[in-house]
Amino acid sequence: MTRALLPPVWRALPRRALAAGAAAGLLLAGVPRMLPGTPDPLLGLFALRAAALAFALGLAFLLDDPARHITSAVPARRPVRVGLRVALVAPGAALCWTAALLLVPREARPPTGALTLEATATAILALTAAALAVRRPHVTEPGATVSTWLLATAATAYLALPDGWTLLVNPTDPRWSTTHDRWALLLLTAALVGSRASAEPLRARLRVRFF
Repeated sequence: MTRALLPPVWRALPRRALAAGAAAGLLLAGVPRMLPGTPDPLLGLFALRAAALAFALGLAFLLDDPARHITSAVPARRPVRVGLRVALVAPGAALCWTAALLLVPREARPPTGALTLEATATAILALTAAALAVRRPHVTEPGATVSTWLLATAATAYLALPDGWTLLVNPTDPRWSTTHDRWALLLLTAALVGSRASAEPLRARLRVRFF
């Protein structure tokens, strides 16, 4: 049954949004290489974080499905349908992120493991928000709302979080390691919530009244 679902799920993917996010991310990652002069490590850091956000904004549209009320009636359960969408785009997402890392000159490239953790957590957060949104029966295309929320969350993380809870520091900052412990916790939490949100919603129970 899963193999039979692959073609329709592939056709239903929001290709324009995914392609736009990928293109924007790669363009942002390439900015340090396009500028003349010695590559700036701080610019490389900002470029990769901006690229990660752009990729996540594209992934926020992954669960958009105008025909959701029709596809929800197929025998395959929601976790299977969501899992297929994620599995179909995961290789492309990994390829785009690898390309983004390579676009930044080596002299300006921040630690790739830490930035990959940030990018993965941001992407999972976007997918989790979309999975939570589509649990509401009338929501079929949560991408625009989720992407707006993600942008607002990113701005808040950059501008409003107190120093003790900041998530965006430079590699030379002594809080670099501690901050990425928080990123790992955020990734784990988002993954757990997303897995739960992808499950079938509980059916309303019939109430029997006795008169």
